Amino acid sequence: MTGRIFFVFTIFFLFAVAFVCGQEKKIIQFSGLISSVGGELPVPFVTVTNKSYANQAHAADNEGFFSFVAHVGDTIRFTSVGFDPVEYIIPNTATDKLTAKINMKSLVIELPAVMPFPWASIEEFNLAFLALDVNDDNASRIHRNLSPEALAALSKVVPRSAEEIQTFNSMQRHINMTNKNINQRFANPLFSPLAWGSFINSIVKGDYSRKRLEY
Repeated sequence: MTGRIFFVFTIFFLFAVAFVCGQEKKIIQFSGLISSVGGELPVPFVTVTNKSYANQAHAADNEGFFSFVAHVGDTIRFTSVGFDPVEYIIPNTATDKLTAKINMKSLVIELPAVMPFPWASIEEFNLAFLALDVNDDNASRIHRNLSPEALAALSKVVPRSAEEIQTFNSMQRHINMTNKNINQRFANPLFSPLAWGSFINSIVKGDYSRKRLEY
């Protein structure tokens, strides 16, 4: 009796070991590239979750590439903001590496139109409407901004442009060339003692007579 029980227990143990060995999944290196449907553009920073292995999460890089260790038969979920989630079951492969191309469809979400108002209630709107200055139109603002006082205030703080500086320098050079031999102070030499003294000294020295003799 004891031998029969031992034999049954041995058979049961062998079946259990065979079942466990049969249930053990093959480990592979799962890699791939994630792109959008139609555009063939990479989807960056996609969250890759292994639902069959304690929801282990991974992340794709900015080019949509991912690579991690998984098992044959695992369900992999790909999620990203603005894209429809995709699930992929790892198939059986002859090697220990698998490369897949995952395509994700972008979601087009149309939000309802919203009209924002700067007032919290109708009462605040009524107060703001009653306090509205109807005289402050575009023409009034133009006259106010182009007034001599406003332009004078702006000229004190706004630097001149390169074109203005060049125009001013050109005008100054033209004025200097035009008035080079003109008495800028409008002084009359008949009322200058220095001019009379120089004239008398020239007469005493006979400068003018010498000049006439030369001719």
